[in-house]
Amino acid sequence: MNYYLVIPAHNEEAFLADTLNSVLRQIVQPKKVVVVNDNSTDGTEAIIDTFLALSPIFEKLNTTSSPEHMPGSKVINAFNKGLALLDDHYDVLVKLDADLVLPDNYFEKITYIFKGHPNAGIAGGFIYEKDAKEQWKLNHPMDKNHVRGAFKAYSKACFKAIGGLRNAMGWDTVDELLAQYNEYEIFTDETLEVKHLRPTGKAYDQKAKLLQGRAMYRMRYGMLITAIASAKMALKQHRPKAFFDNMQGYLEAQKEEVSFLVTKEEGMFIRKLRWGNMKRKLF
Repeated sequence: MNYYLVIPAHNEEAFLADTLNSVLRQIVQPKKVVVVNDNSTDGTEAIIDTFLALSPIFEKLNTTSSPEHMPGSKVINAFNKGLALLDDHYDVLVKLDADLVLPDNYFEKITYIFKGHPNAGIAGGFIYEKDAKEQWKLNHPMDKNHVRGAFKAYSKACFKAIGGLRNAMGWDTVDELLAQYNEYEIFTDETLEVKHLRPTGKAYDQKAKLLQGRAMYRMRYGMLITAIASAKMALKQHRPKAFFDNMQGYLEAQKEEVSFLVTKEEGMFIRKLRWGNMKRKLF
């Protein structure tokens, strides 16, 4: 089973070598790895060049982009540029972040999932981050059947069916909703512990804080589901302001009549799926 990797990298000199070394240590090797040097101003390109000399699986793409870091759009724009360099001769396509260390058997197990489950569309492991005591701890505040955007693996059929990745906040929720709409399943493997070298939770400006709510509008959640999901998020993050930021973002998107990420039919399916999940958790 052939799999290709696309790794967007923006100023990742502190972590990229560890990530690429963990790719080289995989028991099941990728056929191609495109590392997208996305407007880096540090030593990221020099690290990529080192690995180009180590293995023919690596390919480099230098690209320019805005220095502004906005969740979703920047990384997916870089991913799509890398994707454009690849041919269609793959079974599994992977978007991988440049600050991760994978266990050596990561893609061996991921390919087993796709081989063993013909209807598998998306698969992945779980992120671990160091706590205050320098111990690696699970960081997965969402449902266990969600694959983090840091290491999404797609079957080719599923990736084609969902129309690729949306360059917008919420892309790593939209893909899973559309996968289910197209009758593909999502699989996670709790034994696959991925070390995340740079903790999540970086502060964004006020505009970025509203993007989650805007994403919920664009996914056609509707007001009530958005309010419930936002309240749940605020409780998990112990940050009440997250609820109000989300609702403000949703209402602003509604007022501006921003474009949706999904069709009306897909939106109906998404709302039905969300309500069904909520009812199962309650009862």
